[in-house]
Amino acid sequence: MEINETPVRTARNFNINNINLENVNLPDNITEYTDIWISNSDTKVKFSNFTSPIVLTYGLGDSLTNLVKEMSNNRLKIEINSKTNKEIFIDYNFSNNKTLLEDIEITANEGTKEAVIIKYSSNSSVFHDGIIRINAKINSYLNVIVVNLLNEASNNFLSIQNNIEENANVKFTIIDFGGQSSVTNYYSNMTGDFAQNNVNTIYLGSGSQILDLNYIAELRGKKNNIKIDVQGALTENAKKHFKGTIDFKKGCKKSTGDENESCMLLSNTAKGISLPMLLCSEEDVEGNHSSSAGKIDEKELFYIMTRGFSLKDAMKLMVKAKFNKILETIPNEELKECILNEIDVRLG
Repeated sequence: MEINETPVRTARNFNINNINLENVNLPDNITEYTDIWISNSDTKVKFSNFTSPIVLTYGLGDSLTNLVKEMSNNRLKIEINSKTNKEIFIDYNFSNNKTLLEDIEITANEGTKEAVIIKYSSNSSVFHDGIIRINAKINSYLNVIVVNLLNEASNNFLSIQNNIEENANVKFTIIDFGGQSSVTNYYSNMTGDFAQNNVNTIYLGSGSQILDLNYIAELRGKKNNIKIDVQGALTENAKKHFKGTIDFKKGCKKSTGDENESCMLLSNTAKGISLPMLLCSEEDVEGNHSSSAGKIDEKELFYIMTRGFSLKDAMKLMVKAKFNKILETIPNEELKECILNEIDVRLG
């Protein structure tokens, strides 16, 4: 199954244009998904099971997109009319269900503010294929946090699509820890002037996990701003592909785009490949990209161990320090503590 293609093809020898997964069996016996818990204290947020037809510009590929279109067992439409910046918490816990094919559509109406947390967790192997669509109307602000804590033997596939209108601000935080295969396609269509999108991601791969992250932003309005910051760590035989594309379209004068991806290698057998790209069809824009990967600093590691920490605990401390800047932006303290504990568990 070849999925998650880059918007522009690169040389084949990089092996990053898409990801080819073997031995992934798509589910065919889908039952209603019941392992969902929603917390919401805002009466100006409306929920419905009737989402609009799914139309994705990119997505992971036809096979996974059509699976959700035709067989989704959880559809959730959220319409936000609140200006109080309260919190919606959606928890998929896989207590009884082993398969989740979800379609989430979130519309932040003009001038609204809201935070939405979506968390996936499981104690056993599960299959997750999800689509999250965001419509950010004029002058709206939306803070979305997606947390993947699925079992390491699971399959996790997620497509995210944003449509960001004039002076709207969408902030995304993605915590990506779970899944034998964890594949994400993130796309922002920034149509309005002064549109903003901040994407902060933390990934952690261990064992023989495979992570494939494909982030695409198309800037169309004047004075758009996109910032992508991806921080990760890999240990044992884990592998990661990061593909980041910022595309300055005609008409986006004075827009800016920044992308940074940094990978900490905690073993000699972990492997990370990165492909940051800038595409431009407009003048008077500013784009920056950077990518780095390297082994853990042995001097820092030794210094921490001289303070009484074991090798494993010292490595955990350094990983947490690396992730701290992004973790501090999560307003939910209980969720933040859960993520920190999960780092301890997954790094043994």
